[in-house]
Amino acid sequence: MADPDNIWEDNIGGRVTINGKTVSFYVDQECILCSVCSDAAPNNFRMSDDEDHDICYKQPENEEELAQCYEAMENCPVEAIGDDGKG
Repeated sequence: MADPDNIWEDNIGGRVTINGKTVSFYVDQECILCSVCSDAAPNNFRMSDDEDHDICYKQPENEEELAQCYEAMENCPVEAIGDDGKG
């Protein structure tokens, strides 16, 4: 499970609410740069500028992006993606 105390500083941060669900996606330092997240949710995840990890560069804006972010989180092989939206 992703650790909110171990996130990469270059994640976008912030919280958004979509259909009553508040989310805040991030990538922690367990990331192995496998690109599963950027393949599943290209509008929200990408490789960092340092090219050594992925980041959440934009929180989801609609139901489709939210579903893609959850798909990325569920398929991350090292569980480096978290949602700290608390609801």
